[in-house]
Amino acid sequence: MATNKGNPRHPAAPREAPAASRLVYSTEAGGRMCPECGEPAAQCRCKDLAAQARLRAATDGIVRVSHETKGRKGKGVTLVRGLALDAAALLALGKQLKAACGTGGTVKDGTIEIQGDHREQVVAALAKLGHAARRAGG
Repeated sequence: MATNKGNPRHPAAPREAPAASRLVYSTEAGGRMCPECGEPAAQCRCKDLAAQARLRAATDGIVRVSHETKGRKGKGVTLVRGLALDAAALLALGKQLKAACGTGGTVKDGTIEIQGDHREQVVAALAKLGHAARRAGG
């Protein structure tokens, strides 16, 4: 007599326990849920925390201030790289540096860009704020 207990499709075959299920959508919470923390996707902070951890790991604690004209049709900008700050703090610092230099600028991809060559002013302003800043490049 042959038995089919080794066959996974046989009703008498032992079944594996299902993996822990996670909630992916809830009408009560307003839609999609984060698979990592279980919070509603709009209130999830997992991605922000992971991005901050990657940013801190990528920096060595030294803020580098350089001047660049590449890709800007000859117009120079002062670049500030290596700040281990979240997006909101980076925007606030960018605003302070632009005001200190009396010029415009932006924050892109974790880098503060200030219009013109203001390396000395930026290094001095960052030193006042307690950041270890160095000039980089030529």
